[in-house]
This record gives sequence, C-alpha cells and structure tokens, in this order.
Amino acid sequence: MPQPPAQVPPQQLSLFDEPPQRLSPHNPTAAVVGRLVASAGAAAAPPVTGGSPVAGTTSPAVAPSTAAPEFRHPRSQREALLAGHRVAYELRRSRRRSIGFVVGAEGLSVSAPRWVGQSEIEAALREKASWILRKLQEQRERAARLQAARVQWQEGGSVPFLGETVIMVLDPRTSGAVLHTDAQALPGVPRLTLHLGLPQTAEPDQIRDLVQSWLQRQAKRIFEERCKLFADRLGVKMTRLSLSSANTRWGSASADGSVRLNWRLVHFGLPVIDYVVTHELAHLREMNHSSAFWDVVRSALPGFEAARGALRREVLPVLD
Repeated sequence: MPQPPAQVPPQQLSLFDEPPQRLSPHNPTAAVVGRLVASAGAAAAPPVTGGSPVAGTTSPAVAPSTAAPEFRHPRSQREALLAGHRVAYELRRSRRRSIGFVVGAEGLSVSAPRWVGQSEIEAALREKASWILRKLQEQRERAARLQAARVQWQEGGSVPFLGETVIMVLDPRTSGAVLHTDAQALPGVPRLTLHLGLPQTAEPDQIRDLVQSWLQRQAKRIFEERCKLFADRLGVKMTRLSLSSANTRWGSASADGSVRLNWRLVHFGLPVIDYVVTHELAHLREMNHSSAFWDVVRSALPGFEAARGALRREVLPVLD
C-alpha cells in the first residue's frame, strides 16, 4: 500500500514520461457510528529564461510578475518564469540519462545529467511548464490543508472520525470516553461529540492520550467487522488482525493470513477503509500488484478506484 497522505512522496516526472493524468459504502457510515454510540462506554507555457547560478542567492534573470504568486525552493540556484509565475528551483547534476523533475513540499528540484547544457534544461522546463505549475500549486494547497488539520487538544477541539467531525467535550461526569450523537443537528453542524472523563483543567497531553486510545479501540472494532465482510467475499481466511502506527504504509498482509492495518485509517470514511481492507485481503490470493491482483480487488469492491483516489488526496489530522 502507498504511504499515508501526510507523508505523500513528491510528484516526480522524467522528461520522457507522460504527465500523471463515490463509492457507496456497503454499510452506511452512520450505521457504524450508531452502533459505536450504543457501545462506546464499554471500552502550453511561454518561453522560460534561466538565471545563472549564484551561491547563496537567486539570480533575478527574469522580470518578476506582481500578479501571479511565486514558488521558491529554499535551496534554489536558478529561476524561471512559467506562465507568469516565478519559479526558483534547485538544480542537481547527476549521472542519470534524462532530465527529471521532482515537485515536493519545498518546491521544484531539477535533476540533469552533467553533460546537459542549461539551454536544454530550459527547453525541458518549457515543455513541462503546465505540469510543474499544477504540481507546485497542489503542494501549496496541501501545505495549507495540513496546517488547518492540526488538532487542538482542548474543550471544543475537533478530530475526524469515519469521515465526520467529532467535537471534544470535557465532562468529569463521564467515565473514559463516550460518543454522543445528535440526530437533529442542522446541516453543516457536527452531530458527534466525544465526552471525555476529564476536568476542565486537563492538560492537552491528557486529552490527546484519551482520545487516541478511544480512536484505536474503535479502529480495531471497525476493522474486524470490515475484514470479516470482505474476507467472506473474497473467499480468503485472515488468521490475525493487528493495528499499525507506521508512517509509511496503510497496511500489509502476509502469506500466513495475518493482516496489519494503520489505525489512523479510522479518520476516513468507510469507502476508504473498505478499499484498504480489500487491498490487503486480496494479497492473500495474489501476493503482487499484477493485473490479476487488481481483478481480485475489483471482484469484491467494484469501482474501488474512487476510494483509492480519495485516499491519495486525503490529509491526516496532525495529532502532535
């Protein structure tokens, strides 16, 4: 499985590559939430001009645009003007055979063979300007979403659960953590509240630990239910399910039938969870990512591509 969204690898493109071009849950999320409430108490671009390299600075080789935002890599040595956007990029020389681009959280990095001249690099930038700008904008928007996703561990703070917003309520009368739902909540108003058995003076760490513990318990319960459903559909036997906290994988499966799922999937809606569950269980029949493997996934979850795309776009809440 790919790594979690918060750790999504930078978009990469070789000069000779082509640019990289709702699923209904089987049980409504609301039904799952309802059961949890009942039991929660129990536990084409213009020409580009490249600047000359200057150590520690960026050469103003092109006229700046005041109308369009700029993108600047912290280790940039060259600049280009792409469709009115100033792009300051990092240039790396390597033994590779072609010019390649990597758009990551820091910005654009260009890798080029040592024998390739700057004019050829500029031509490559012109050719791929649309792709570069699109990916740079996507990274900028993602960074903004990540910042907005930082959880505030306090009274009235919120955390996503099964694709819904859950408001945290400090309630000393409560034992542990209990999920409440308001079926009469107005559209756009969160209908779920998680009552925490903590005083109003509770420290953020206390709140975080209690909420995470509750989320992990719910993850185990939900994953067990979904694994049973899709194992039956696929005709496979899962021998053991365990939770993972990995930063680089959503899940894994072993030939002995054991499956590991990242507990943080519980932040997402059931369509995404069901896709990861089906993906891992399908490996019990096909230990590869061949066309046969994807046929197995599709047999149990038609239209899984929508959920896979959603998983790649989603941003995990920042829990630290």
